[in-house]
Amino acid sequence: MSDMATVHAFQARQLWHEAGWRSDATFAVDERGRVAHMESGTPQYLDDWVLPGMPNLHSHAFQRAMAGLAERRGPSDDSFWTWRETMYAFAARVDPDTLQAIAAQLYVEMLKAGYTQVCEFHYLHHQPDGTPYAQPEAMSLALIEAAREAGIALTLLPVLYMSGGFDGRPLSPRQRRFGHDVDNYFRLLATLRKLESDDVRLGVALHSLRAIPEQSWRGVVESEALKTGPVHIHIAEQIGEVQDCIATRGARPVEWLFQHAAVDRRWCLVHATHLTESETAQLARSGAIAGLCPTTEANLGDGLFPLARYLDANGVIGIGSDSHISISPVEELRWLEYGQRLQTRHRNVAARHAGDSVGETLWRASLRGGVQAADMAIGSLEHGKRADFVVLDHDSPLLAARDSRSAMDSFLFAGNVPLVRHVMTRGRWVVRDFKHHDEARIAARYRSAMERLTNA
Repeated sequence: MSDMATVHAFQARQLWHEAGWRSDATFAVDERGRVAHMESGTPQYLDDWVLPGMPNLHSHAFQRAMAGLAERRGPSDDSFWTWRETMYAFAARVDPDTLQAIAAQLYVEMLKAGYTQVCEFHYLHHQPDGTPYAQPEAMSLALIEAAREAGIALTLLPVLYMSGGFDGRPLSPRQRRFGHDVDNYFRLLATLRKLESDDVRLGVALHSLRAIPEQSWRGVVESEALKTGPVHIHIAEQIGEVQDCIATRGARPVEWLFQHAAVDRRWCLVHATHLTESETAQLARSGAIAGLCPTTEANLGDGLFPLARYLDANGVIGIGSDSHISISPVEELRWLEYGQRLQTRHRNVAARHAGDSVGETLWRASLRGGVQAADMAIGSLEHGKRADFVVLDHDSPLLAARDSRSAMDSFLFAGNVPLVRHVMTRGRWVVRDFKHHDEARIAARYRSAMERLTNA
């Protein structure tokens, strides 16, 4: 069978669904790459653990190429804000070709790790001096093409970024390539909406409260563009952000957002790290997603999300790799749990009831929230959904003698050996025996792009 051939029928020894593992489950894949009912034919037997691929609900693709370049101590205390200056300097050198090379490499790495969908929070719109490219959507097109090359499903979230702080100051020279006024932003959305397909979904991203002037806010959130599809926003990531919001707007960020927008299940509040008890309860009641990126939040010194209280309120979570200092749903979920253990000095925090599995609780919750944030037909091997799934390596010693009660916990907590052996997206194998079908070419181009970027 060719690595890129469409497979029509499967029988999985163990298949994950929302209620847990199901043994000897069968399913078919139609010519559109969607899950179909099994009608005839001899299925290919998958003697492994088969899971729906995880959505990655928060990505800044270009930051993959700067991972590891901001880990030297500066002359004063380092923080998110000093890291941001390094990021701005790096972003200034990225053009459409370089972005495509970086993103394709990133997306290959995501697939090999078990992510089969990515929500790209995209604010690198213009040339470094802030002037639009001859084709204003050039940077967005680079991301769409990179996703096509890799074979990953994409929710593209072009970002509205208007001001440099809560006080409405103009964008700094390093921020100008991010900026749009409202009319040009809506024109960009209209152009990109024509490119939606089975593989590409368009949503909306508001960079943050500090990046949208208060006088512009109402017109933006009440626009037609925000009435359908997913809406993502950075919020309450840093204590300094919370303090500035209180000083200028008289309320905490999440509190202010709920006062000034009809936040519902279409919204994804990325990070939402610093919440009061009342904000935590309000976010949970709204049905919106808390988009958590534990490895990036740790790398930037953001703080810890109030996970236990939020889960007890039936809040929705999802995970993302954000700045891509790690590209692994295993590590995101592991450190989501471990951060809570370090803070509370208790174990098995995410499992809220006796006998619950931490791994199953986190995978189930993050899969649900990721699907909601992506707004695509993904996340389960049910009729009509995209055939996006990962197959774990049943030959690995880490899964030896594991049964349905222990497999997920072993996958997430038993070591650092990669366990994702095969990956299928929209009915096509993109990873076989740990190797992406086009990884050599994509990696070679990435290395060349990095050499150009370094010498620029």
